[in-house]
Amino acid sequence: MAILDVRGLRTEFTGSRGPVVAVDDVSFTVEAGEFVALVGESGCGKSATAQSIMGLIPPQAGRVTAGEVLFEGTDLLTMPARELRRIRGKRMAMVFQDPMTSLNPVLTISRQITEILETHLGLDRRAARRRAIELLEMVRIPAAESRLAAYPHELSGGMRQRVMIAMGLACKPQLLLADEITTALDVTIQAQILQLLRDLVAETGTAVLFITHDLGVVAEMADRVNVMYAGQIVEKAEVDDLFRTPGMPYTWGLLDSVPRIDLPRGGRLRPIEGRPPELSAVPTGCRFAARCAFARDICRAENPDLMVLEPQGREPQLSRCWGMRPAAAGGWLDQSSRFEEPAHV
Repeated sequence: MAILDVRGLRTEFTGSRGPVVAVDDVSFTVEAGEFVALVGESGCGKSATAQSIMGLIPPQAGRVTAGEVLFEGTDLLTMPARELRRIRGKRMAMVFQDPMTSLNPVLTISRQITEILETHLGLDRRAARRRAIELLEMVRIPAAESRLAAYPHELSGGMRQRVMIAMGLACKPQLLLADEITTALDVTIQAQILQLLRDLVAETGTAVLFITHDLGVVAEMADRVNVMYAGQIVEKAEVDDLFRTPGMPYTWGLLDSVPRIDLPRGGRLRPIEGRPPELSAVPTGCRFAARCAFARDICRAENPDLMVLEPQGREPQLSRCWGMRPAAAGGWLDQSSRFEEPAHV
């Protein structure tokens, strides 16, 4: 049984022009001990998905309107708030994108870690302090004991992110949601954080939902990948399949936008033209059609469902694209189209 099984999740926020559907019929699973990536451009719904799973959508701003979030078989969306608080932080935890705004600026590092241990594990102050030192040492913070008295602003960005990871792993959760945890870090610190997370997960067996827009990180860390665009998942694949045979023009665009050392001298990146649609007024057809050089009339008229492209592997590769259907089903795109001038139709 999957640690996390998200089924048909839909989250709406209150907008000045009506409801904004930030997460629209999103489904995926996370198995024990694996890294599952959720990738896409900023504003595509990745963080809103994670916050919906954790029950962190502010009620005055929005709400989950449909779906199920099964954690070890239990639907978190129907769980009483008091029971959810016992799970959140202990059996499932989240590391947020910006540790400077996620850590409490007026509390010491010691208090922010020990509070978790006292609340969820019932440790006394002395035992919680010893465990906090162990956690800081586990995330490779030097002079861990002396750092307990520090406030967040006294630590570097990399140190603050390590503290956040220590807090996330404090109770040895079965599931960790990591939301853009390397975005504000330089490449050296980013590599250290990723290696640290990989080592810690190998030691604890924690499953990770890794949210990022960095496909280089995805290639290094993930077992399976879910690509999001405008609130929907548009492609699902095992990581090797995604990079070898991406099945949706949006995924092609993400991959072609990544700097590569094998580009010829003077070669230019191929950016995705245009901008995502407003979530308060999504188009009728495929949500990527306005930016897709291969779009046809059917793309603008009807939004495709996820369809199996490759049944091989532990999980079939799925794509939300009319052109990537088998030829017998009316599809017209293949990988060679990625490198050719598209037909204007």
